[in-house]
Amino acid sequence: MTSGKTRDTADVVVVGAGPAGSTTAYYLARAGLDVVLLDKAHFPRDKICGDGLTPRAVKELLAMGVDVQGPGWVRSRGVRACGAGLRVELDWPDTTGYPGFGLVRTRQDFDHLLVRRAQEAGARVQLGTNVTDVLLDERTGHARGVVARRDGVGHLHGARLVVAADGASSRVAVRMGLQQRKDRVAVAVRRYYTTDRANDDYLEAWLDLWSPASSGRRCMLYGYGWLFPVGNGVWNVGAGTLATRRASVDPRALLREWLTRLPREWQIDDDHATTAVRGHALPVAMSRTPHYTRGVLLAGDAAGLINPLSGEGIDYAMESGRFSAEVIVQALARSTAAQRERALQAYPHVLKDAFGGYFTLGRLVAQALAGPHLMKFITTHSLSHPPLGRLLLKLWGNLIDPHSKDAGDRIISAVLKATPAP
Repeated sequence: MTSGKTRDTADVVVVGAGPAGSTTAYYLARAGLDVVLLDKAHFPRDKICGDGLTPRAVKELLAMGVDVQGPGWVRSRGVRACGAGLRVELDWPDTTGYPGFGLVRTRQDFDHLLVRRAQEAGARVQLGTNVTDVLLDERTGHARGVVARRDGVGHLHGARLVVAADGASSRVAVRMGLQQRKDRVAVAVRRYYTTDRANDDYLEAWLDLWSPASSGRRCMLYGYGWLFPVGNGVWNVGAGTLATRRASVDPRALLREWLTRLPREWQIDDDHATTAVRGHALPVAMSRTPHYTRGVLLAGDAAGLINPLSGEGIDYAMESGRFSAEVIVQALARSTAAQRERALQAYPHVLKDAFGGYFTLGRLVAQALAGPHLMKFITTHSLSHPPLGRLLLKLWGNLIDPHSKDAGDRIISAVLKATPAP
């Protein structure tokens, strides 16, 4: 079985060098552990995404010492919400614990930056490495590393623990018998355009998405179309439906229908497109559990950690990477196997405490707003009443301040505490 394969050992193998994997590797290396970070791609590489970063994600970047003032970053003041004939600029909230700004940067640059950050911290990064299987202990069934191929050569990466940060389709998670819930997958598509339009201080979100005429009965959907400035006249433009029971809507047709309603002078048309329309699935609201099993921890999209209201996943990927590293460091410091296992079993509870109540509430709200009449009502009233709009932006971005004296924050904080995890 091992003939012709090279061998390597580490404390932890992290599979996937996206935001979740690179963040995990960064913190593990900072703690002095020997960590190998594997990814099948060579960086920089493109990744389908809206490229927008909320203040939650900015907080994680600052904690990792990333310079967000340098070239390549576009700062956002908030969200310009459009719908019901209204356009309202909503600044990111002044929330305890989060910076008051967001950012935009292409995933090609962003992910490469995080990989380099992990490498600078001491992680051993091996790109162009395709993980094909998980090494399992024949007696206990626990993961003891992974099997991979690089440059046509087989490699065995032995490890005390494995972190699956290999995306929504996570080969590692599937190998461990962990499948995604089919009722918690939404869809989105995006395309890049280069135009004469100047950069914008706001992320623009159009809330009045309508089902394409080809779908039969026309109705308003829960979701949004976005225009995010990447810099130098480049725009990331996309659309997605986030209520999972309507995930069967063709997102490409949804995007085409919405684009016909944009002002022609914005130049968001085929003549100014620089890429094809590309789409992907969004595994929302903890769509794969448990988040720890037999020596494998799940992080980011592999764990289904995507906001069911906004479709944002980078912040939760980075947060789960930090959490997984903290749990691993504590576990590997224990003196017995039983003590280590008890420490690792805490990881799912850490994620549930951090995100569970919000993900449940967000999923229920998204499902309720899938009703076209309610979505139209909320859009109209939230944009015509700015205080309500600002509160909904906080909920949309999971930026509720539990220490605020604001009545809305206090009410939503109380609801979140009482809401069970998925």
